[in-house]
Amino acid sequence: MIDTLTISATRTAASRLPEVDFDNLEFGKTFSDHMLVVDYHDGEWQEPQIVPYGDMSISPANSALHYGQAIFEGMKAYKNKEGDIYIFRPADNLHRLNASAERMCMPSIPEEIFMQGLRQLIQLDAEWVPSFTGSALYIRPFMFATDGLLGVRPSDSYRFMIITCPVGLYYNKPLRVRFEEKYVRSAEGGAGFAKNAGNYGAAMYPTKLAQQEGYNQLIWTDASEHKYVEESGTMNAMFVINGHLVTPALSTSILDGITRRSVLQLARDWGMPVEERKVSALEILDAHAQGTLQEAFGVGTAATIAPIAVIGYQGQDYTLPTVPTDAFSNRVSGALTAIRSGEAADTHNWMVRV
Repeated sequence: MIDTLTISATRTAASRLPEVDFDNLEFGKTFSDHMLVVDYHDGEWQEPQIVPYGDMSISPANSALHYGQAIFEGMKAYKNKEGDIYIFRPADNLHRLNASAERMCMPSIPEEIFMQGLRQLIQLDAEWVPSFTGSALYIRPFMFATDGLLGVRPSDSYRFMIITCPVGLYYNKPLRVRFEEKYVRSAEGGAGFAKNAGNYGAAMYPTKLAQQEGYNQLIWTDASEHKYVEESGTMNAMFVINGHLVTPALSTSILDGITRRSVLQLARDWGMPVEERKVSALEILDAHAQGTLQEAFGVGTAATIAPIAVIGYQGQDYTLPTVPTDAFSNRVSGALTAIRSGEAADTHNWMVRV
């Protein structure tokens, strides 16, 4: 990691670590002691600081609240058996964050602030990184506009922050999902490829309707025809059809997932045929009818691999076959866990030591 920047840190007067029940972590509710903060104004980033985690004051006219200039990332750090801490593919998250920033008319984050900020923040809160099976320190970098002005234009000032929280498993059982054929997550030419806050806010209502029907998540379909798979909830969608790993090709409406990249790379390493292309709901159901749909699962930072057990389509549920122990999704999940824990070789240099 880059060491050109030494960030000033104010330690918390009283750590909250003794209060944490690591056996009962609810995802995203327990935050570590410190956070990174750096402001942007007068056309440049100011001095970053690490301060105790806590509330902050903003103007009621804050332009992020009114016009949605807010972006974020999701990352994880892991502790190996020796107690060393590694972050999974942080440079990829930085590049994606800056792609989101460009789409939302926001300034890019310099690499030295992002990487050194991560390093020092996690070093300071090293005891917050859990080490039990399935656990990690979830890392949330985010940026938002800070102008106090009611005017539909890009803000002149911004704040970039990183907060972290210890987490366990995101999903503890296979998912029930259904194809969404009315509401739209994103359209071609929109901002679906960016991790901006509005993408997620707009998805909540149709997701709520699906959950009221007994599903965990949606499989979003394309905006123009509602025929082609886009994403599954907040994850990229993948299918194993007749021994081939099939996933929707990236577009301006589909997020370029870091876990997606990793899964595709491992599949190719293992000689598995990979197809990044359009895949329709009817193709999935036809493969299910013919017995060639072997697996369906979502991939993302929070869940890593989330198996799908049931797919709903036009009022009918289709139950997928039980996934065997040696199924691709189980193998790739195990491989990623082994790489992150240091038990397997990191041949692609994905792990960056803190």
